[in-house]
Amino acid sequence: MDLPGIDLNLLVALHALLRERSVTRAGESIGLSQPATSAALARLRRHFGDELLTRDGQRYVLTPLAISLLDQAEVALRYVEHTFAARPVFDAMTSDREFTVIMSDYALTVLGGPLLCLLEQRAPNVRLRIQPTDRSAVDEAAATLRGADLMVLPRGYFTDLPSAELYRDRWVAVCAADNALIDAPTLTAERLASLHWIVSYDAPTQYTPADKHLRFAGVERQVDVVVQNFLALPFLLAGTNRVAILQQRLADKLGAFGGIRVLELPLAVPELIEGKYSEFPSVDGRLDDRRCWSTAVGVAGQATRADSLGGSVPAVSGWRVQAARSSGLSAQGRNRSRAAPVGGLPPASAQACR
Repeated sequence: MDLPGIDLNLLVALHALLRERSVTRAGESIGLSQPATSAALARLRRHFGDELLTRDGQRYVLTPLAISLLDQAEVALRYVEHTFAARPVFDAMTSDREFTVIMSDYALTVLGGPLLCLLEQRAPNVRLRIQPTDRSAVDEAAATLRGADLMVLPRGYFTDLPSAELYRDRWVAVCAADNALIDAPTLTAERLASLHWIVSYDAPTQYTPADKHLRFAGVERQVDVVVQNFLALPFLLAGTNRVAILQQRLADKLGAFGGIRVLELPLAVPELIEGKYSEFPSVDGRLDDRRCWSTAVGVAGQATRADSLGGSVPAVSGWRVQAARSSGLSAQGRNRSRAAPVGGLPPASAQACR
């Protein structure tokens, strides 16, 4: 392939055309006129030897090749953006980068407030795109992280991807406040087997650690509803005698609005350790500003832990970091960059982020 002869602007057009499936909308999304976008489509068709978009009545549909190119084009475009957005110094106060993070609705509920509070204080122009965890994101985690900046999942899902602990949580059972079958604060082992359950996620690579532990412990439950999120559980429990398992942090937040009761499980279940997974490509030893973004999420995790303890978050210096000298930053702030901190992140109390 004659790579020097390829116009990188065609990558932008390709991504827009495959995403919008319309010449007009694609052109509007990237600031091109319709004739210019049509010309770009013609050049792309000649390059790939494929129509890419074909008419089906009043709409365009993707050809099989175009379908296979959609994800590749998005990943390639992100790498190009990261390459040309690189700076010797990442300054959170002036950066207008968009960061993509993949997390469940549970993690978003717990981390979202502290994280947005932090960004408002220290990175007012940074943009955030939050995407849900789905089966493809988990099954193809390495590929997912090539197109995203960070993924938040319980630790233990992957053995071949580096992660850092964000915070810990414990598992509890929840039921509707008016559930007539449960009159004690702790479920019994017999109740575990006799009650009807709503479960969040139930697939080989999509499951909650608590449900997996109960299964390994030989606990047989009557599961008749499976949903792909956590926030819907209280609404599904309302008016029924069903029960479900939730993270305590989320159960406490939802319980504050009424409608559910929090119950203890009759057996010990390992605590949830929420982690952040990320991939940091380097060029000549230099790391891009996603390390700093990862640090921001780690600080939000500190705020989450401090909030549960009624304390404050310690100051974390050096969010303005020289990329050439950055080193790994964990959620606890270990191995801080040796670059001289400039305008370090101020202490953020848990109260300030509520």
